[in-house]
Amino acid sequence: MSLMGEERKGVILDLLNLEGQVKTFDLVQKLNVSSETIRRYLEELEAENRLKRVYGGAIKINPSNEEPSYLKREVLYAAEKQRIGKLAATLVEDNDVIFLDDGTTPLPMIQYLMNKKHLTVLTISIPALHLLMEYKNKELFSGEIYLIGGKVNTTHSRVTGSIAEKMAGLFHADKAFVSIDGIVLGKGITSFDAERGQLVNRVIENAKQTIVLTDRTKIGLTQLYRTADWRDIDIVISDVEIPKGWEETLEERGVVWMAAP
Repeated sequence: MSLMGEERKGVILDLLNLEGQVKTFDLVQKLNVSSETIRRYLEELEAENRLKRVYGGAIKINPSNEEPSYLKREVLYAAEKQRIGKLAATLVEDNDVIFLDDGTTPLPMIQYLMNKKHLTVLTISIPALHLLMEYKNKELFSGEIYLIGGKVNTTHSRVTGSIAEKMAGLFHADKAFVSIDGIVLGKGITSFDAERGQLVNRVIENAKQTIVLTDRTKIGLTQLYRTADWRDIDIVISDVEIPKGWEETLEERGVVWMAAP
């Protein structure tokens, strides 16, 4: 017996509450309907303020518009973040000085850096620091590690604040790998937290190259603080192809979009 429209939407909401995200392709398979039908259901549920549509699916609405905790972010789109991290690591060369921010998207990069020689890694991420220390203690990583010091945010497992911002200004990275909370064609990249956004902006100012790492859920979203304009960005790595209508503008601004296989 086939499900009626309202029942199907109920299934979508149940999956969303359970997993925090749904993908159009998976819903097509599960509910045995067309992608056009799924898109219509998602549009209707968004109009009812039950979810937020994103590229390729939908996510739960964050009613307080606050940044989810590190533990919550870590499990969302984990497979996609692995693919993004693997591709991002191919851009790292021997002798590079790289910056990894506190996002859960740059973190998977670390496991793919083991064959790089004479790296220097700068970070504000407590989990990244722990993982790098673990690999170094096991002699799997031979580079140098710098934690940019400052105020520790235990909810988001990162270091921020005025001291961290001042310290970040002392370093010059060859490549800054930054995660985001929103990316929009006309506004660049944005962050939930102004303090974090300001710190990452300082790093970007001092970096030779800025690589933005983002999964599909951030595309088309604008958050509180504008971290950087498109003119500050060199490469975007995502789990999806460049959104329709973005190609010409990014080409004009010299931004390369890379989709992780």
